[in-house]
Amino acid sequence: MRQISVALLMSLSLAACQQAYYATMEKFGVEKREILVDRVKDARDAQVEGQQQFKDALDELSQLLKFHGGDLQQKYEELDAEYQQSVKAAQLVSSRINKVESVADALFSEWRDELDQYQSASLKAQSKQKLITTEKQFDLLLKKMRSAEKKMQPVLNIMHDNVLFLKHNLNAKAIGSIQTDFAGLQQDVSSLISEMNKAIADSNKFIAQMQSDA
Repeated sequence: MRQISVALLMSLSLAACQQAYYATMEKFGVEKREILVDRVKDARDAQVEGQQQFKDALDELSQLLKFHGGDLQQKYEELDAEYQQSVKAAQLVSSRINKVESVADALFSEWRDELDQYQSASLKAQSKQKLITTEKQFDLLLKKMRSAEKKMQPVLNIMHDNVLFLKHNLNAKAIGSIQTDFAGLQQDVSSLISEMNKAIADSNKFIAQMQSDA
């Protein structure tokens, strides 16, 4: 119960900080819809960078599997560095998606509340329809972002297993042992990149739509 209470307090505190941030930004003329567009751009860019990082890590592992003599310790360290960068890239993607969802929730909540302020039934109906359309577009975007996000951890798990195994088995036999998982890892990375491409494409569409409505 205590853990739940602490988690709840932290969640409420974070929500309060976010609301204070949005209120401050609005005082400077920056509306939530502008913040949402900026954050979608940030999430999109993080996914583009993440794609490249996962490709780089896969390439590094591929080079190690082709290794025939030389400094195996150095190759291991290079692979470990790529893995660590991949972890950071995945964390950045998740963080930025969370920020996108946070401001979207605030924007749509405010939009729904403001519908009651209309005196004109016609304008209210138009605004309500626009809200419904925008929410649907955003929900599809968020679904694709989360779908891509879910595919990152399985890839990281395999990378981590390989790095950990090589750490204590720096020899040709160890390289042969992880060779069997490489084809599966290639497929997982390819699937991840494909999902990210879908999310990136939808991000661009959403950004264009929001900017055209501004």
